[in-house]
Amino acid sequence: MEFKDKVKIVRKNILMISQEDLAKKLGVAFATVNRWESGRCKPNYSAQRAFAEFCKNNNIDVDSLENA
Repeated sequence: MEFKDKVKIVRKNILMISQEDLAKKLGVAFATVNRWESGRCKPNYSAQRAFAEFCKNNNIDVDSLENA
């Protein structure tokens, strides 16, 4: 599963929040989350780690999304 799919599933299906809300929680711009989800841009390593840490802190098992 690509990063863009993980972000979208976590945001829409699990947290049920807007791209703007997720961006605020991650400390990035709305446009950044929008680009990630659309696949126009891939996050750098630190952004990927920040997303993984955010998921961990919210009890979201990103690895289990692969099997969903």
